[in-house]
Amino acid sequence: MSIPMVRAQHRSVLISGASIAGLTLAFWLDHYGFDVTVVERASTIRTGGYPIDVRGTATDVVERMGLLSQIQEAHIASRDVTFVDGAGHVLGNIPIYEAIGNKQRDVELPRGTLTTLLYEATRGGRVNYRFDDSIASLHDVGKGVDIGFTNGEVARYDVIIGADGLHSHTRNLVFGPEELFRHSLGFCFNLFSIPNDGEVSHGAVIHAEPGRTAGVWAIQDNPNAFGFLAFVIDEVEKKFCRDAKEQMKRTRAVFSGMGWKVPHLLNVMEASDDLYFDTVSQIRMPRWSAGRVALVGDAACAPSFRSGQGTSLALVGAYVLAGELAVCDTPEEAFAAYEHLVRPFSEANQTLATDDNGAFFLPKTQRDIEVRNHILSEIARNGTEGIFDARRARVYNSLHLPDYRTM
Repeated sequence: MSIPMVRAQHRSVLISGASIAGLTLAFWLDHYGFDVTVVERASTIRTGGYPIDVRGTATDVVERMGLLSQIQEAHIASRDVTFVDGAGHVLGNIPIYEAIGNKQRDVELPRGTLTTLLYEATRGGRVNYRFDDSIASLHDVGKGVDIGFTNGEVARYDVIIGADGLHSHTRNLVFGPEELFRHSLGFCFNLFSIPNDGEVSHGAVIHAEPGRTAGVWAIQDNPNAFGFLAFVIDEVEKKFCRDAKEQMKRTRAVFSGMGWKVPHLLNVMEASDDLYFDTVSQIRMPRWSAGRVALVGDAACAPSFRSGQGTSLALVGAYVLAGELAVCDTPEEAFAAYEHLVRPFSEANQTLATDDNGAFFLPKTQRDIEVRNHILSEIARNGTEGIFDARRARVYNSLHLPDYRTM
């Protein structure tokens, strides 16, 4: 198969963010012969993190990258989510992949493992990485984009891509403040490492009351697990509070008096050195590009973790964006083609965050909990057949990837 010819007028590309989307985009642009620079404010790629999933069409992307076998080797194969009451008594459990995935095709692996594989796949090429740096200023001058970096250097690139996540600085510089595009799903969450006491293995244990959910997720038999505390918020502030102490104070107040292991989880959270907290939100934009600047992954269309599709959207979006830049005559034409292909896929995946499975895992009301418990009883009696909608699998596979190598 031939590699598509790169048009000279948009050959140099700056990618903001060494995220899954950014690293995937760098891989394909390098493959097509672009001059690629990735700027990342961290000192290196982020190697830690919670489990993520590669599903459906995204599996085709990693297969075309030659990484599928390595990703499959890293599959952690979580088994069950167990639901307990305040005393720790088991209410029921579900096989994870029968509820939200396809055990024959989907791959679950630690986020850091995927980013490491993607990074290593680009290090042997021509990709230039600028760590401990970021974009300070951006000016699209028509024939290129002038960039001022935080380290004081300036440079011009033909194309700029924001792959810098839910709170994208690139999006803020070009399209306006996040509040214009962030759509709250009504939750706030905290995620942190916790020593595994051995009671959780190959999956999760969850205790929920109306509007607040606590859980522990273990990767296989790893001695460290992830604690999870999520709760309903009535209204998202225009600027979400980034103060960790304030967040911990707020979380402790919300979870006061809750049973199971919640008091222990609160204590571990407050002593944690890796606490990550945020709102459960989506990014919805009327356009993903302006001039010679475009967005990809969560920066363009974050679906939230309730969809389970953030990683897959990042992989698919980056693949299509790179391909269209390779075959189109101008950046504007490439961006339009990329959005035309990916937006329906993105929007279909975003709707998964509001389906019944979302209420199953993060119930807002007593009615949600009663419905969940009824489903758990049905599973215990009759198995999972007919319980979960097959629509998810159809959405995961709803985009047919173009093969840009033959164009």
